[in-house]
Amino acid sequence: MSLVHKPPPPHVVIVGGGLAGLAAASGLVGRGLRITLLESRPRLGGRASSFTDPVTGELVDNCQHVSMACCTNLTDFCQRVGVADLFRREPAVVFLGPEGRVSRLRAGLGPAPFHLTESFLSARYLNWRDKLRVGYGLACLAFRPDERPGESFADWLRRHRQSARTIDLFWSTVLVSALNEQLDQMDFGHARKVFVDGFLSTRTGFQMELPLVPLGELYGSRLEEWLRAHGVEVRLTTGVRAIDCDEDGTLRGVVLRTGAPLAADFVVLAVSFDRVHGLLADSLTTRIPDLLGVELLQSSPITGIHLWFDRPVCPFDHVVTPGRLVQWIFNHTVIQGRAAPRSSATSGSEPGSSSHDSQYLQVVISASYDLLLLDKLAIRDAVLADLAEIWPVAQEARLLRWWVVTEHGATFAVRPGVDRLRPPQRTPVDGFFLAGDWTDTGWPATMEGAVRSGYLAAQGILKDLDRPTRLIRPDLKRGRLARWLLGPPAEAPMPFHPTMPRSNLAAPDPPHPPLRPSLSGSEQDA
Repeated sequence: MSLVHKPPPPHVVIVGGGLAGLAAASGLVGRGLRITLLESRPRLGGRASSFTDPVTGELVDNCQHVSMACCTNLTDFCQRVGVADLFRREPAVVFLGPEGRVSRLRAGLGPAPFHLTESFLSARYLNWRDKLRVGYGLACLAFRPDERPGESFADWLRRHRQSARTIDLFWSTVLVSALNEQLDQMDFGHARKVFVDGFLSTRTGFQMELPLVPLGELYGSRLEEWLRAHGVEVRLTTGVRAIDCDEDGTLRGVVLRTGAPLAADFVVLAVSFDRVHGLLADSLTTRIPDLLGVELLQSSPITGIHLWFDRPVCPFDHVVTPGRLVQWIFNHTVIQGRAAPRSSATSGSEPGSSSHDSQYLQVVISASYDLLLLDKLAIRDAVLADLAEIWPVAQEARLLRWWVVTEHGATFAVRPGVDRLRPPQRTPVDGFFLAGDWTDTGWPATMEGAVRSGYLAAQGILKDLDRPTRLIRPDLKRGRLARWLLGPPAEAPMPFHPTMPRSNLAAPDPPHPPLRPSLSGSEQDA
């Protein structure tokens, strides 16, 4: 009897353990592949991560990350890896106007796209003239956008009768936080997508999903445990020096930072856009003309301010503060059940102890260009002064501990025409794929975009193995009226340029049926 030699399973190496790399890995498990995930840092999660307070030992998020119900692929990913129960949905968004008047954005009785009309008309931080202007602008944006090439969204707003007041209190309040860019530097198409897909298309798309645990647990330890349990080799503190290829550009694998080669049949490069060219040899770069635009991408900063008070200051679970330095405030004492730490340090803290009445707030300032020249103490003091104007008790409260964290490269900047610079996930190099929110996903720089990119890269690999599988989940279904007025949702981009079959690498049948994507209603480093 002759023995039949069974070829080893195709080897997929994923470089980068942010959400894009994690999504790619999750989409490939259970399909008869050998998967290796390389991450240079000692933890997974990329920009959606935490650091350990050196004194208290607790995890502190770099910055608050929020999902929305319209982020169907992020929802699918969280369900796939078993962390979907670690979010709470907010049915309403709380706004606190400059005069201290509270408004809540929630769905009313009407169908989309008019389900938020009642909340909008009752917004107490806008007068009736403001509401008429904004209503006109929203109608133009949704139904006849008349975009001009290269026009910033601020210019579009001014061309459509928006005043400085409506731009400051309404448009900036929503879009700067959503896209991490100032309106005068913002691409029109991405701004329109936020309103159409997030607020107008469905009755629930605008609802926030807040993590109940620190990001370091959510996308770090729990994801690592899940991946290992599903056969993925996770190698932390393992940097990559270069993508390994022959002189003719044929992919061989990667070269680790130690100089050791790691052979692979497929490589998914899931790192931040500013690191891509440094990992590619000239023979590879010249074969991927789409990468020329990546060098022109720019980044936008986000600043997160963590404040532990000896008493309650903010009476809300979360609140948006239009027209202020402080943009969003999240009450982590309520959301995550976290109070002030029991011990304090000489750096970033003042003497004090925890009590059941203490409060931990996280303040978010997006597109924080104006803060880049300030030191952390000046930023802290400016935020405290702003909070004291909102709630005088903040001036009386004692600050037990604080952190200021600015991520200079938090997202790619959504400048006008930016989508022309974003490459697809598939490259002309056989077996080499890109992933990251900066690739062509049809979405801005979001966790949803990162997950979509990872899914698209995984789809490309499976197609090359003659096992085509659709991982990308559709957008939330639009009602009849929304479809008639807004049209159908845009189709997700597919990574399939001319198909490059790799039949000699066809994966063996997995021991169990492939995982089926669940139906459901920032970034990377290596």
